[in-house]
Amino acid sequence: MECLRLVTLQVQNVSFVDIEAVIFDKDGTLEDSADFLRNLAQKRSRLIDAQIPGVSEPLLMAFGVQGNTLDPTGLMAVGSRRENEIAAAAYIAETGRGWLESLNIARRAFGDADQYLKSRPPSPLFVGCLETLKYLSEAGIKVGILSAAPTSQVQRFVIHHELEPYIDLQMGVDEGPTKPDPILFLNACQLLGVHPSVTLMVGDAQGDIDMALAAGAGGCVGICWNRSNPQHIKGADVVISQLDEIKILV
Repeated sequence: MECLRLVTLQVQNVSFVDIEAVIFDKDGTLEDSADFLRNLAQKRSRLIDAQIPGVSEPLLMAFGVQGNTLDPTGLMAVGSRRENEIAAAAYIAETGRGWLESLNIARRAFGDADQYLKSRPPSPLFVGCLETLKYLSEAGIKVGILSAAPTSQVQRFVIHHELEPYIDLQMGVDEGPTKPDPILFLNACQLLGVHPSVTLMVGDAQGDIDMALAAGAGGCVGICWNRSNPQHIKGADVVISQLDEIKILV
């Protein structure tokens, strides 16, 4: 069996002892994707509104988009694609259409929005992300990404930003459970070859924290870029405002 290096990570005044792996969320944690997610929600809403006039505004509210603002606790920010499709279909069904027809309309609109935006590159990394991932990887810590986005988007993100040398796991949600179901974290740990108790979770949403806590993670770090102590992240051992607050204690 491979012998992993155990390290102590210091995050502000909290020490996480004997850590073998760190799993990161993607959107809002590593990737500054708020603008892209807002644009995607707006495109989906317009495409559905073209068939079902009058649903655009309620859909945007359901997605968590108000004007040029994306709610960090809203459906687009934390939900899986499947959850967003179901929410959109529910609004369509309220107009009197059958459920299967409503699902098909939502799925077609989502697919058309994907085609329209597919030429856009992934959103930029937050400042300092690359350095942190490299820092942890070179110290012998296994590094994974566990996102509510589809696995293909996670892989595209990693390739675009040339993160392959530092990332040991690229995992998204395609079918089945999504965050905060602890099975996702447990599966990620199994794929990394580590126990949850020696794995740290870093995420920007309550679902990241709840998932990791339920799975018995070795620790939970909440992140809210450039703003400390956000009200929407509860239960984390510590909340940071940038990733370089994660330090290896020598």
